Amino acid sequence: MAANKRKVPEVNSSSQADIAFSLLIFFLVATTMNVDTGLARMLPPMPDESVEQKEVEVKERNLYLVFVNDSGSIMAGPEGKAELVDIHDLTTLAKEFVLNPYDDPNLPEKKETEIELGDGSKWVYPVSEGVISLQTAEGTPYQIYIMVQNELTRAFNEVRDEVATNKFGGKFAELTEDQRKAVTKAVPLKVSEAEPRKTGK
Repeated sequence: MAANKRKVPEVNSSSQADIAFSLLIFFLVATTMNVDTGLARMLPPMPDESVEQKEVEVKERNLYLVFVNDSGSIMAGPEGKAELVDIHDLTTLAKEFVLNPYDDPNLPEKKETEIELGDGSKWVYPVSEGVISLQTAEGTPYQIYIMVQNELTRAFNEVRDEVATNKFGGKFAELTEDQRKAVTKAVPLKVSEAEPRKTGK
């Protein structure tokens, strides 16, 4: 006696390829890609190995320390006098340090510097000897570090805008290339960065 064999119904797979393709398109369109965060910086050229490198000593009054610890708190001020500051005040503090508008003996010295202009004339400007030293801890949050860098860069950009307006009657970005070079020499971006500090746990 022949046993009854039940036929198992087959699944129609003709549309599975279309479904898979539609899902692939959906995820490609809906997925967001992480964008690297960073700052554009022109690195100095490598020093000539045949030339002996000398350490540059900076006078205490010419140095402004900015330290970001591993919890993201910011200490800023002259060496030995740094205080806890809000990141939104950093631009104003850095500008006051660089400009030293009242020739405060505790703030940076200024050096009368002759700057050649594009038309061959000379411009004498009191260039600040101030240097901002940015230091971090090993565990400093990267986002806070980027924000601090932005505030310090904004300070120098605002000073350049003020100098450009006073000298050439327009903001830095509106000047000719020769004029921008002159303002950059008058207000150099002096931000040094040290190796991250090790903090004990």
